[in-house]
Amino acid sequence: MVQLHVKRGDESQFLVRTCGDTSVDALIQQITEIYNGRLRVGRISSEITELSEHGIALPPNMQGLTEEQIMELKLRDEWEEKCVPSGGPVLKKDEMGRRNGHAPNDKMKEVLMKTVEAAKALVSKKQAEANVCLTMEMVKEALDQLRGAVMIVYPMGLPPHDPIKMEFEHREDLSGTQASLEVITEDECQLWWAGQQLQRGKKLQDYIGKNEKTKLVVKIQKKGQGAPAREPLITDDQQKQMMLQHYRRQEELKKLEEANDDSHLDSAWADRQSLKKQFQGLSNIKWGPR
Repeated sequence: MVQLHVKRGDESQFLVRTCGDTSVDALIQQITEIYNGRLRVGRISSEITELSEHGIALPPNMQGLTEEQIMELKLRDEWEEKCVPSGGPVLKKDEMGRRNGHAPNDKMKEVLMKTVEAAKALVSKKQAEANVCLTMEMVKEALDQLRGAVMIVYPMGLPPHDPIKMEFEHREDLSGTQASLEVITEDECQLWWAGQQLQRGKKLQDYIGKNEKTKLVVKIQKKGQGAPAREPLITDDQQKQMMLQHYRRQEELKKLEEANDDSHLDSAWADRQSLKKQFQGLSNIKWGPR
């Protein structure tokens, strides 16, 4: 199996395994599904954190309004009584005005947060450091964990306008947000390796040969953004090791130079004839006028 280390720019994303005879089109589909799936896990995890702090989302026409404005406009959240967290709500006002302030109790909050941590760890970038290859099944498992935790805390479900429910149902609207810039659709995705774009219609082995034990660094890029920067010949860790070895070598050379210094031979204690000269009275002879 060929192992691919997928990066976006210089930032590591995840590892995937594939075969040399896999088409570039199938590879792009596999990588974009995992890449966008990880982003979805991250977005849902962030929203669940807000859910645990401030309860369900307010209807769009009530978000951002003050209590006075809501009363003046005679607006009412019809989902507040329908979507009550298990064990009853705890009042925690949302200063941003996005959520209704009826948060889950501490026990239910713990259920949500533990699940968030487990789901994020399952698709974390640290998996690449541990040499664990990511699959779409792992992404789906993380999403299922998050969905299950929300169902436990909110057995009656979430309002249809809540970002979490919209994400689970693939109805999310990311237009105008920073998250929309991170998503890469299959149509606009490009894969680059060794400074060249992997062309659709070809197979991976057309670029790397038939060696199935190859490890490659491929970069995912949006169409029209040009070629990404090539990987450096040596990594930062390798450069640090080389500098450390150079420093150690310099220290060793300094010690060798000190060990080869023979100026000590001019000292009196280094004279082999000193005892004989003392018996003959020649140990304190000086030449020149006094």
